[in-house]
Amino acid sequence: MSMRVTFLGTGGAVPTTERGPSALLVAREGERLLFDCGEGTQRQMMRFGTGFSVSHLFVTHLHGDHVLGIPGLIQTWDFNDREEPIAIHAPPGGKRHLQSLVNAGGYQPGYPVNIHEVRPGSVALSGDGYEVRTFETEHRNVRSMGYALVEDDRPGRFDRERAEELGVPVGPAFGRLHAGESVELDDGTVVEPEQVVGDPRPGRTLVYTGDTRPVGGTVEAADRPDLLVHDATFAGDWAERARSTGHSTGREAAEIANRAGARRLALTHISSRYAGDPTPILDEAREVFEGEEVFVPEDGEKMEIPYPDADADSE
Repeated sequence: MSMRVTFLGTGGAVPTTERGPSALLVAREGERLLFDCGEGTQRQMMRFGTGFSVSHLFVTHLHGDHVLGIPGLIQTWDFNDREEPIAIHAPPGGKRHLQSLVNAGGYQPGYPVNIHEVRPGSVALSGDGYEVRTFETEHRNVRSMGYALVEDDRPGRFDRERAEELGVPVGPAFGRLHAGESVELDDGTVVEPEQVVGDPRPGRTLVYTGDTRPVGGTVEAADRPDLLVHDATFAGDWAERARSTGHSTGREAAEIANRAGARRLALTHISSRYAGDPTPILDEAREVFEGEEVFVPEDGEKMEIPYPDADADSE
């Protein structure tokens, strides 16, 4: 089952020719989830070939660079004869403001737009084989929260050799055992799943912070996330500016990623000060990051998130 992330907008509050405002699209087995929707998000979708088929939009906070793309996208969906509902999830207090964006200029969508206020520390969405959980973040003059997409555990590996040794016939019985069902053989012997199936294997986890200072909630959101997408607006020479505006530096993002045990770290919300060269942010993060990979994604960059045990599966 694939999980692909497309970084639609990786810039800070002021867009540049290289980086648009915040937007992240996650495609998981045909389902598309959008996290934040800055100005121009729909054009980024066209530019980078993701399509418009989104079922849920998760808003981290109500600053313009995270929500001003909503009116245009809502109306484009209508022009494309959308009929299925769209669910928008937002921090407490956000519904009234988001409704105003949906109805900008008196517009009335021809399909249901359902806006849900979600408390930090709860589950925003229980999907098919995964949850999107919320956690509190810390940003300037606004209620903000991040999201963790956490997949369910997968069944353990099936030991075919052991099953055959126990006399299980090749065929549907293998599938039933792997699904957790007992199988009775012709001689009356009962083979239990735990005899031929290993321990459950973890699914994948993606954590997206939106704009934030380094906070413990990010660490607590998930155990060893496969990808942490974290605010890294400034390099260390602007650390005081980061503190006063409710953002993080590259080093701070990497330190939080280490505490969370993140395997990969994507540094986003890059200030326009670094429009041409985000190397200072990346270099300081690399100095301290202990995981497998840290990078500053470009707009349009795509990334497949593998399972934690993908290396073992390929052996």
